[in-house]
Amino acid sequence: MRRDYDYIVLGLGGLGSAAAYWLARRAGADVLGIEQFELGHGRGESHDHSRIIRLSYHAQNYVELAKRAYDCWDEVSREHGDPLVLVTGGLDLGPRDGAIPLSTYSDSMRAAGVAFESLDAAEIMRRWPAFKLDDDCHGLYQPRGGIAMAARGNAAHQRLALAHGATLKDGTTVDHVESLSDGTYAVTARGVRYGCRRLVVAAGPWTNTVLAHFDRKLPLVVTREQVLYFTSRRPELFAPERFPVWIWMDEPCYYGFPQFGEPATKVAQDAGGKPTTADTRDFEPEPENAARVTAFLERRLPDALGPVHQIKTCLYTLTPDRDFVLDTLEEHPGVSIAIGAGHAYKFASVIGRVLSELAIDGRTPSDISGFGFSRPILKLENPPVSYMV
Repeated sequence: MRRDYDYIVLGLGGLGSAAAYWLARRAGADVLGIEQFELGHGRGESHDHSRIIRLSYHAQNYVELAKRAYDCWDEVSREHGDPLVLVTGGLDLGPRDGAIPLSTYSDSMRAAGVAFESLDAAEIMRRWPAFKLDDDCHGLYQPRGGIAMAARGNAAHQRLALAHGATLKDGTTVDHVESLSDGTYAVTARGVRYGCRRLVVAAGPWTNTVLAHFDRKLPLVVTREQVLYFTSRRPELFAPERFPVWIWMDEPCYYGFPQFGEPATKVAQDAGGKPTTADTRDFEPEPENAARVTAFLERRLPDALGPVHQIKTCLYTLTPDRDFVLDTLEEHPGVSIAIGAGHAYKFASVIGRVLSELAIDGRTPSDISGFGFSRPILKLENPPVSYMV
């Protein structure tokens, strides 16, 4: 059994599976991925059918990274043989005096050369009659918004990583990680010791468990979130070719999808869950959260309501500023780390590619300067938090 590799990836969820794939494209059999649960499990952050993908973002660095994300998904889709993104159009909407100003989104897209439309409430309701809006509402429409097919994307990254020669071990709990005097790293998993030159950490809510081996800890908050699938009373209004992905830009913030993956529409509150830990979380529905989502739909999207088809849970791993961590450790430049802050799946493939570039080349063409491990807010023990993006 092989024990030494050039690259080891810890965690094979959305970001880690992508990292294993992009590493294996260049390094083949010199890549080992380790996952503590079974591949495709539902205990983390990146399972289920769908995540929103969009070019609309509050800062230009995100918009530019999103452009490359679309390119990466296209490249993986071609090799996979089936699309992994479904374009439906994307709508950001809310009250003009809402807690999340749309002007930051329009300014960022304009600076990045991304086409979009500004719409008033009447035009939104004309195009998508399911919405019920007040006159003070407005929105931004970005035609390339859509659905990143999360479960399919993860499986595609994993299958293709294996095809390129990588070894992926699931059901394999990591016991110990250490930095060796020669600048390499050792990972002990289920009693077996593996060595590598470069280590990639994509452990999501278990990130601080890994960082503890390097005497580091980040001020992360893990929350247990839930999404609800409703069997709509008028499903024809929510077909993917007729209805966009959408985000209600206010506090609370809600988001939703056309019908995809289930015979129902998916809606959730963003960052509406309660703090938990990855090891103690439960999977039971939270009635208070469901009541908030239902009340929002009754007011703004009543035709989406119907019997609850399914409730699913997931985790967010939140940084205090809700920005990603995508960087190498200061004292250990051979260790690269990614934390998605609860909104990274649309970027999963490009984040995996960036992680591979950091590991192999020591640099990336993407601008990740805003996602540094050593930014001041991450050095505070009890930092102020802002989860609206």
